[in-house]
This record gives sequence, C-alpha cells and structure tokens, in this order.
Amino acid sequence: MADWPHKLDHLGLPVTDLDASVRFYRAALAPVGISQLGAGDRHAAFGIGAMPYLIIRLAAAVSAPVHVAFIADQRADVDAFHAAAVAAGGADNGVAGLRPDYHAAYYAAFVLDPDGHNIEVVKHTPE
Repeated sequence: MADWPHKLDHLGLPVTDLDASVRFYRAALAPVGISQLGAGDRHAAFGIGAMPYLIIRLAAAVSAPVHVAFIADQRADVDAFHAAAVAAGGADNGVAGLRPDYHAAYYAAFVLDPDGHNIEVVKHTPE
C-alpha cells in the first residue's frame, strides 16, 4: 500500500431513501470524477475505478447527519458540484467560494444531501 496516497478506505452513510440518495450522489459526485460502482437492495457504492470511497446504506432513520468532504482537481469542479448537487435535490449549505478563515486558498462548496448530511467539495491550492 506504499503507493496509496491516503489511509481512508471508505466511509458509510445511512440514508432513508436509497433511490433519492443514489440520484443525488450520482449527480453531485460526477464533477469530481466519482461514479456509482455498484448497488444492492439496501446499499450503493461510489468511487473511482474499482475503489469505493462512499457507501450509502438504507436505514430506518438518520440520527445525526455527518460532514464529508471530497477533493476537487480544479475550482470549476467545486462550482460544478454545487450546481449539480442542488439540481439533484440537495439544499445549498454554502455556495462555491474562497473560505479564507480556513486558509487563503481554501475554495469550497457545501450541499446538504436528502438526509441532511453536509457534503463538501474543496480545492486547497490556488489555480
């Protein structure tokens, strides 16, 4: 695993409407190159190539929404994420823009998924 750039394998999120969440994540993650890798009756996996990064699982309820951030290659990807996620039913939670209170080049957007999970896409370096 020396060539793998990070230690996180995947993250699982509970969702209450699998179909709505699949539609949301397909659209929202496409701008950063993440696509749906597979699905079952109660889950769907999203990632790059054969590597899943996010697995959504059907749950009776979501007791506490979480915050998940994905890295963008370009600021335009952050903009595209925000537009696609809102168009797919997400709720704006912070339009794309610089967030200098985090650091000078922090460019991000935030959207709440259908269950209130705060999904972020960020570009950390200037273009």
